[in-house]
Parts: sequence; structure tokens; C-alpha cells
Amino acid sequence: MIGIRWIDFDHIPDRLSGLIDLSYNLWSSWHPEAQMLFKNLNKQGWKESIHNPVLMLQQLPPEILQEGSENPEYTNQYDAVIAKFQRYMLAKNQWFTEYYPEHQRHKIAYFSAEYGLQHSLPFYAGGLGFLAGDHLKECSDLGVPVVAIGFMYSDGYLHQRIRSDGWQEDVEEKLDRDNAPIKRVLNKDGEQLILQVPFITPQIHFSIWRVDIGRIILYLIDTEIEQNPPHLRNISSRLYSSINEMRLLQEIVLGVGGTHLLHELGIQYSAIHLNEGHASFALVERFRQKVEAGLDPTEAWRQVKETSLFTTHTPVPAGHDKFPHWMLDKYFGQYYGALTMTRDEFLKAGSHQEDPPDMFNMAAFALRMSAYSNGVSVKHGEVARKMWHFLWPEEKLDDVPIGSITNGVHVPTWMNPRLIQLMNRYLSPICPDWLDHHDKDYVWALIDRIPDEKLWELHYNLKIKLINRILQFKRRDWMKYQADCANVVAGGALIDPNTLTIGFARRFSTYKRADLIFRDLDRIKKILNNPWKPVQIIFAGKAHPADDEGKRILQRIYQYAQQPEFGGRIAFIEDYGEQIAKYLVQGVDIWMNNPVPPLEASGTSGMKAAVNGVLNLSIGDGWWLEGYNKKNGWIFGDNQKNSGGDRDWEDAIELYDLLEKEIVPLYYDTNLDNVPHAWVQMMKETIKSNAPKFSARRMVKEYVHKYYIPAISCTECNNAFEPFH
Repeated sequence: MIGIRWIDFDHIPDRLSGLIDLSYNLWSSWHPEAQMLFKNLNKQGWKESIHNPVLMLQQLPPEILQEGSENPEYTNQYDAVIAKFQRYMLAKNQWFTEYYPEHQRHKIAYFSAEYGLQHSLPFYAGGLGFLAGDHLKECSDLGVPVVAIGFMYSDGYLHQRIRSDGWQEDVEEKLDRDNAPIKRVLNKDGEQLILQVPFITPQIHFSIWRVDIGRIILYLIDTEIEQNPPHLRNISSRLYSSINEMRLLQEIVLGVGGTHLLHELGIQYSAIHLNEGHASFALVERFRQKVEAGLDPTEAWRQVKETSLFTTHTPVPAGHDKFPHWMLDKYFGQYYGALTMTRDEFLKAGSHQEDPPDMFNMAAFALRMSAYSNGVSVKHGEVARKMWHFLWPEEKLDDVPIGSITNGVHVPTWMNPRLIQLMNRYLSPICPDWLDHHDKDYVWALIDRIPDEKLWELHYNLKIKLINRILQFKRRDWMKYQADCANVVAGGALIDPNTLTIGFARRFSTYKRADLIFRDLDRIKKILNNPWKPVQIIFAGKAHPADDEGKRILQRIYQYAQQPEFGGRIAFIEDYGEQIAKYLVQGVDIWMNNPVPPLEASGTSGMKAAVNGVLNLSIGDGWWLEGYNKKNGWIFGDNQKNSGGDRDWEDAIELYDLLEKEIVPLYYDTNLDNVPHAWVQMMKETIKSNAPKFSARRMVKEYVHKYYIPAISCTECNNAFEPFH
């Protein structure tokens, strides 16, 4: 059973045939030299494809490809990039094999409902997905033996269009599978492999797709096939269905179907890592397989538990998926019999003390069935232990077996390539392989070698790049949609690169308080419109299609951006996604975050901003409680206060005070060279203090040391395994 391409690439000359493999491997998405290889082949084709190499190669005329194959300058570049790619893919000495050579053939099965990898694969909703994507990229870089399971969301995700009155409209766009970096998985006869979710009624069939992420393979489940009746084809159509029964079907297919997929492909794995509770049924299917293979049920449960890790990202009980027993009975009737346990035993494992007795809680089930579990920041670990203490009533609160590993971001993906080049210039003479060791503090201490004016010049240019991109969007809207003048202004047409720029971009949920800064309209107008030291704010983000309150918050902000009294200093960029995120976290001066604590489990957007020298202005919650050191940004808000109107007002006043008394004066404090040296020193400090500590490299190594190795070292559980497939 192999994955193959089905697109005809006969028009690509043999001399450039390596572009095909390169285009189908997302390794190119975090290696700028690979992206430049496609861009230099044809700049317009790269732009029109929206940086999708598969689509670009499909669309390019044969004569352009032939010209490239005959251009010595281009073929020299091609040879260098392809050689680097091949060395990466074939490397034997990787971090994992160096430190754990005895475990290099033990795989970890990683399950997640979403993955943020590259904009041509819209299989994500937000931070959870990008965390999963960064996790896989770093596992590839470190050689950690992971195989991943997710969904092929054929409808992608909803695009955002803002009406002239500021109301969000959701626009559907079907995924163009034939022009995306994915491959079908075929059977031995060369036909599309079709599997059935075992013992679930009614029968649910699915096909499989494959995504190559460097050395890591991600398998995607697709139910939109003719073998399913219409009402079941939609299971994998869109991420996180708002219909509870459809959500249950998604989680059955992901957990049970995904585990069955690994079995049918002959992929042996030694441990499971669940990224949130959506795939918790993977544990019960793994148990069923062990019993079917002849293992005693008690021993089977022990083995599954001792080799399972559950990572929770949700700091409130209401955020976890739960389903009524009658709904599980509807689909698990036949499955219960295959489990060699009673229905009540199974359902009891998903009980929660605060839920009605006839509800099955996915997170509670995962916690009971996993020997290892963790939150995604130190603070979130504390919150999770308190929230789930009832599962271990005999333990003291501090001894509840839920640890924490603070999230991190994949530095090569999120750090601007020009910043990497600048660091190469000043760091490489002392530390030539600095990027290979970017989780080490000593590497980033060398950033002080970069002259202030060089770092500031680069940052200013990245801000201009962000603003130019915004203007391109507004020009498109003006031409394509006949947008009115107020909408053009609201979209950022008057943004000025010489003005202190605050960025706020995330999902518009009420607890994130996107409109906190507008609590006192007179005061924020005064701050924004200061004639000598103005401030501007760029907003971006989507509200969930079913979240009308989130849409109303977005609408209010958009309407503020339309009002002349704000001076065009508020902008809202619609259709926030991976590409816009990169422009923002690399181009703004301040990254603002003000959720109600402790509802921010971790947060990663601020980390992405920090590695680019953007200063964080954040509530004390999530990762920033660990990242803030009094020299690398600002913290506000008392996280011991209760939420509500009084809290919002007090936090807003503190925010205004920080802006007026500290932040704005510091930004505009420049010498004759027009460089704000004190500000640049803070930029250097935020990179030095946060880049190593909040890198995905540190995070993945911590997962390996703390959880993966103990899980796969359970010799009784993993006394037989096969080499990699």
C-alpha cells in the first residue's frame, strides 16, 4: 500500500524532475532556499499559486520549465537545494538516534483533529492546529519517530468576508485536492485504498491521503467517497462540526478509524500521543486490537494505559467534548460486544462529576486511560490539576498526575528569513551552526553583536512589507468587490509605517476580549491621535460561525475602524490565516493579548512575535507568565481578580497607563540616527530570552525525555515491533 501522485507532470524536464518530490514535501515550507528555487523559476507563477509549489508546477507552461533547465545559474541553484533536501531526508545521525539509538525503531502515533502546516492545506482552525503542525516539523528536524493521523477536510475552512456594516460572513471554498501537496494512498492493485471503521454501525468507509512533512508522514482520513451514503460523506467535510452528533461521528472516525488505519497499513507503533481529546477513542480501539490478538483484557488495558499520553489544551470543563450515552449506543452497539467488556464499564470510564450521569466526557476518558498527561504551560498545568483533581481524590492537589510542557513554535517556520540572514552575518563567525542549536541560550546571547541600526532597519522594512501587503488586499477589494471608501479605510489603507503599531490577531471569542482597549473611547482616541506620538492598531481574526457574540465584538471593532474620529489608525485585516499571521508577527511593533485569566492555556502567537523581536504587551496568563522578565515587554492585569465588567475596566485603565507612560514614549525616544536604541535593546532581549525557551525544539525534546521515552520503554507493552514502513 503506497502513496503515489496522480497528476501528470510529463511537461517537467528530466533535468528538473527533483522539483516534483520537493513540491510534495512540506520541507520546502520552512526552508527559504527551497521557496526561492520555485520563485526564481517564475516569480509570477509563484505569486499566482499563492506560494503553492504543486499548483505552480501544474500551471507553468512547458517552455518556462525548459528555459529553467537550460539556465546554468538556475540549475546550479537547483542542484544545491536538491542536494540539501536529499541529505536531510537520508541523514542517519539525528538528535533522536544520537541520544536514544535503542529506540529509533519505536514509533509514536500522534493524533490531532487539526494541523496547521501550510496555507494550501487548510486543515486548521487556530493555535491548536499550528501547535500540532510545528510539533511534526520539529519531530522531523530532530528525527523523532512519529507517524501522525488527522482529517482531510475537503471543504477546508471557512473564509471570512466582512460586510460594510462590519458583520462577518462565512465563505466556503472547496479544497483543490489535485493541486495541493497531498497524495492518495493506494492498495496493492494501484487503486484507491478504502477502509471501514471496524464494528461501528452504520458502516463508515474512508479513503486515506498522505502528507510528507520532511521525514514525518501524516495520514489524512477522508469520508467523502461514494462508498458512503450522503449523510456520512460529510463527516470529514469541515473541522469541528457544530452539530453534536456529527462531532461524535468525527471523533469515532478519527480515533477508531485512525487506529484501524495504522493497523491496516502495517505500521507498528509503541505509544500514542493524543493532542486534545478529540481522538480519545483511539485508546479503546488499540485495546480492542490487543484483545483480538489474544491478550488478556486486564493486561491489554494496562498496556494501553502505560503507553499513552494525553495533552489537554482546554482550561475550562465546558470546553471538552461530551456526548449522551444514547448517542454512543446508536453507533457503538456492535462495538461493545467486540470489547470484551460491558457497556456500563466502557461508559463509566467517560464519566465526569459535573456532568449528568448519562454523559460521556472525552477528556475524562483520555485522562483515565492514559498514564501520562500534561497541560501546555506551567500555569495551565496548575489549572488542569485543580480541574481534574476529582479523578484522583486520594492525591494532594500538587500530586495530581497531570504535568506540564509549555508550548513552543517552530523557529525556522516563523522567524523571518531576512532576520535569519542577519543573524547568520553576525552569529556565524562565532557559532556557524547556531540554527541547529537554537534551543540553547548561548546561541541567542550573541544577538548583541548585531548593531542596533541594522536590526531596526530590518524591522522597519518588515513593517513596510506588512503594510504593502495590506494595501494590496485593499486594492484587490476596491477592484473586485467595489468596496466603499469606509471599508477601504477600515481595511488599513491609511496605516503609516512610521507610527507605533500594535497587532492583535486571534479567534474572536468573548474571553479573549478583543475590544478591551475600547473601554474608554475618549482615552483611546487621544492615544491613537496624538499628533507627535501616534499609535495604530491592526486587528485580525475570525469568530466561530456559530458564535454571534464573537461576531458582534468583531463588528464593533470594524465599525470603530470606519469612523473618521479614529483617524484611520485602526485596521481590520479580513480572512486571517497562516500567511497573514506571518506578516503580522514579523511586522508589528507590539503584540497585544488580553484574555480573561486563566483561560489562555498557553498561546503561541506571542511566541512567534517574540522570536522576530516584536515586544509582547500581555495579560499575565499562559506562556507569558514564564516568558516575561521585566526587560522584554510588558505585563498587566491581576490574574487573581474575577472576570466581569469591573475587571475589564481596571485592566483597560492599566493598559492605557502603560501605553501613555511607558510604551509610546520609549518607542519615539530616538537619537539623531533616528533609531530608538532603548526599544531595540528590548527587541534583542525578547529574542534572547524567548526564542530558545519557547522553541518547538525545546518543547519536542521535553516531550521525548519526559513522556515518549518512558512510554515506549514499557518492554512488556512493546515486546514486538517491526522496522519503519
